[in-house]
Amino acid sequence: MPIVLALETSCDESAAAVLRQEGDQLTVLSQGIASQVEEHAQWGGVVPEIASRRHVEALPVLVEQALKDADLVAADLDAIAATVAPGLVGALMVGSITGRTLAALHQKPFLAVHHLEAHLASVFLAEHPPRAPYLVLLVSGGHTELIRVDLDGDMKRLGRSHDDAAGEAFDKVARLMGLGYPGGPAIQAIALEGDPKRFRLPKGRVSKPGGGFYPYDFSFSGLKTAVLRHVEALKRESEDLPLADLAASFEQIVADVLVERSLRCCLEQGIDHLVMVGGVAANQRLRSQMQSAGQSKGVSVHIAPLAYCTDNAAMVAVAALRRLSKGVEPSSLELGVSARWPLEKALSLYGSSTPF
Repeated sequence: MPIVLALETSCDESAAAVLRQEGDQLTVLSQGIASQVEEHAQWGGVVPEIASRRHVEALPVLVEQALKDADLVAADLDAIAATVAPGLVGALMVGSITGRTLAALHQKPFLAVHHLEAHLASVFLAEHPPRAPYLVLLVSGGHTELIRVDLDGDMKRLGRSHDDAAGEAFDKVARLMGLGYPGGPAIQAIALEGDPKRFRLPKGRVSKPGGGFYPYDFSFSGLKTAVLRHVEALKRESEDLPLADLAASFEQIVADVLVERSLRCCLEQGIDHLVMVGGVAANQRLRSQMQSAGQSKGVSVHIAPLAYCTDNAAMVAVAALRRLSKGVEPSSLELGVSARWPLEKALSLYGSSTPF
């Protein structure tokens, strides 16, 4: 029954969690998150220096509380994990240094976790986790990707966004509409009263150099520009902005694109299990539409629980426990952090050698 303390500081959420695994059963013994959303909202986005300072202040308290709530001491742990890539370098360093220091002090294995792998693992906190092979739609503030996960755990990216991630598009469109930051919850709230068919918006596609389009790739930059043009035109006409209709139309087209391309990828690749994770996976319109469309296409849809869609430490712990169960070597205490590191190279984070 391995027990792991995990830390997450890749962006603007400080988090710590303790999880225990018994066979296939995962139990969250404790978890805590210190959000910085209100502080960053005044700047319209995350300020890296502020984020790093707040992690330094919050993480020691979160670690102490997580152990207390789990009724454990450090000696009871089997391993300590922390996110080391990708993310904001200063923020990652806070969690990584804390995790490695605790591991050295208490002579515990240190497990360096890839942030995207942690998001993929979050679905195993759901009541009915998927069976491999399955396709993952990872849709968050910084990533929109389609990733195939095979029986042996190998991960292969089949689709991606070539410009803004879906979460970035939500933030930028919300800013255009004067709805504030973060954009996802703000747009979802006001879209409830809107008409999703009022404004015609483009489903961005990505052209291939030799002609045609990449079937599973995404582009949201043109969608953002289309919303801007509608806003400017309405202002020139001296009309009050129909914010609810704009928000609903934008939210609907994002959901349509994500659902259509994800299920197309599943069907064409012969995959009958689809997983959806990441912060944008918390959007209710997207969740409902994906479940309904999946059922009609004969694809079993598995969505991360709402509590684990946005950045959290429980998903980091799950990823670490899954690595432990496969017998990986602990990560080196000399391992640093990286702002960018491909998911396909996540295994290189373990063992005595250090990729960065």
